[in-house]
Amino acid sequence: MLRISYRFLLLLPLIAQLQAEDSPKDWWNPAWSQRQTITIDASADSAALGDNLTDATILVRLHDGNFQFLAAAQDGADLRFVSPDGKKTYPYQIERFDSLLNEGFVWLKIPTVKAGEKTIVNLYYGGTEGTGSSKPVDAYDSNTSLAMQFGQTGANFTDSTINANNSSNPGVTSDGGIIGSSLRLLDTPLVIPASESLNWKAGQELTWSAWIRPAALQNKAVIFSKTSGDKSFRLLLDQGSPVIQVGGKASQPGAALLPATWSHVAFTATDGNIQLYVNGIPTTSLAAALPDLSADSIIGGLGDGIPTTGTEKYNGELDSLIISNIARSADWLKLAAIQQGATDVAQRTVFLGEVTSSGGGHEGGGAMEHIALFGDIANNMMFDGWIAIGVCVLMIAVGWTVAIQKFNYLNKIQKASQLFQQKWKNVSKDLTAIDHEDQSSIISFGGHADARTQSIIKHSPLYYIYHIGSEEISNRLSPGKNQQSGLSSRSIIAIRAALNGGLVHETHKLTKGLIFLTISIAGGPYVGLLGTVVGVMITFAIIAKSGEVDVNSIAPGIASALLATVAGLIVAIPALFIYSYLNSRIKESTADMEVFIDEFVAKMAEFYPPSGKPLTRAQLRSKDDESV
Repeated sequence: MLRISYRFLLLLPLIAQLQAEDSPKDWWNPAWSQRQTITIDASADSAALGDNLTDATILVRLHDGNFQFLAAAQDGADLRFVSPDGKKTYPYQIERFDSLLNEGFVWLKIPTVKAGEKTIVNLYYGGTEGTGSSKPVDAYDSNTSLAMQFGQTGANFTDSTINANNSSNPGVTSDGGIIGSSLRLLDTPLVIPASESLNWKAGQELTWSAWIRPAALQNKAVIFSKTSGDKSFRLLLDQGSPVIQVGGKASQPGAALLPATWSHVAFTATDGNIQLYVNGIPTTSLAAALPDLSADSIIGGLGDGIPTTGTEKYNGELDSLIISNIARSADWLKLAAIQQGATDVAQRTVFLGEVTSSGGGHEGGGAMEHIALFGDIANNMMFDGWIAIGVCVLMIAVGWTVAIQKFNYLNKIQKASQLFQQKWKNVSKDLTAIDHEDQSSIISFGGHADARTQSIIKHSPLYYIYHIGSEEISNRLSPGKNQQSGLSSRSIIAIRAALNGGLVHETHKLTKGLIFLTISIAGGPYVGLLGTVVGVMITFAIIAKSGEVDVNSIAPGIASALLATVAGLIVAIPALFIYSYLNSRIKESTADMEVFIDEFVAKMAEFYPPSGKPLTRAQLRSKDDESV
């Protein structure tokens, strides 16, 4: 075993070299095994952009229908986004990567999204960490003041940009966000403290965007506000319709949003005009400039101490809040609203192609994924599961050892029996040709078998029975009398009984050890089931004690418990097939022995009749030879 391990270690560099040589020429890095193309379609069939976009941050949705989570690192740390020529890696931020739920959300910054064309990016995974990695803050351009994805639970929310505009209070999150987790606003607004990057100057440019899902159609519900003295800015929902309010001026309500439905709401401020967008489409506008406001940004209501007369706190969810210190183009907001959504157009705008591996195919990668999956499951296995698997391994070792020995034994006696049948065919024509009182004559079949043949034939169970028969004939022939004295019917019956005894003895040798295979067949599944039941029982006991009821806490324990059942079936299924095959060959050998016994007894009755009976032709020829 150690010798094999050392040889395998010596082969590892060669295997790595072969994998590198087998990689396609345009492969970015041979250390990464999987590649998929990401297509951003800005043509008329999808996003239909009219202008090029520079340093746009797009959302890449990963799920089990378009991505192989088993081939990637558990936390997605090996994800790399590379230009088609393989010369440049693109920065990205992983909002969520769950290899158990097969769900991932990645924000990717693209240098250029070409209008009316398809932009290609290569996604690599299944490699080592380090090469081509990026910082999450690099996923947003320098004009982005705030990017908040609400991925934290029970803690203050963090800003994904370099500005670190984190919230000053935690909020309630919901797993039902349109992009991972979302902020759920009920009674307590979320406060983002004032900062240099979030403070407004009079008349400056700005872009604000977020996904909102109102629980109901409220009256004057405040989604976003900034207030300082007599200066204020508010984004409201007036009976479900987004409205911009600057001081005492307000835009006209547009079409109302649907309750309990996600909508992309955004506004831009430039050149004394504030334009409102809903789902990437311009709606109403307000002829006003942004006021000079160095105040906290409030999400879901107004700040402390600010009169709330005529307004309500926003009741609903909010996701993916992005604030930029420039006025983004209409195409920029259109692309964000389309591709971040979950519509058919979103799937056509950003989609992943088929998987290719560094070996030029996907089949091998799939097999390695399943092997890696079993390794992950085994890592979560409890001690009781390992006991069950240990018993199964012991049963496999014993059962296969018996099976291999039995295979070799049956092959050996089959070859010996075939050779025995050839020699027996010669002597069965005249059984008296064998001197049953001469051991050498018995072994050589009356001189028909040489020494090499004898060394092979002696392993045959037929040869063993043949020896018994010859010894019984020798014992019943009186010394000094010729062989024509014969055998009585009672002697033949007694000899048959001795031959049947030899049959039983040889049958025991043939079936010896098969009990271990039957134990594996019957006991393997039960041992595995015991390990599974105990593992599931302990898993549920831990859940009940901790109070955490979610898929992430249940799935690993259940999967590892089921691995014990798999081990039991791996013991039983091969053992069943092997036992059936060996049993059929043993039955054939037993039948051959029974046929040989009948033939041997018949030949005895023919060549050794009782005294007074007519002699056989062979006996007559033998007597004539003696006379001569």
